[in-house]
Amino acid sequence: MIKGNAERIDLLENGLLRLKQVLLFIPVSRSTFWNGVKSGRFPKPIKNGRCTFWTAESIRTLIETMAAERSS
Repeated sequence: MIKGNAERIDLLENGLLRLKQVLLFIPVSRSTFWNGVKSGRFPKPIKNGRCTFWTAESIRTLIETMAAERSS
């Protein structure tokens, strides 16, 4: 859940997310995110033709991992 501009956004339990949706939960630039994918810091996408997606589960896991790293 993210609050901003009086709007609440929830991460889906399961499903597919486009990059624009992912960046609502991982507040980095597009280029930083793609560099993280390339380096292995962020999850690899699923590609279907010209469309690129990430699973909600992989993004949720990423958020949990990042939170654990911050609290250590």
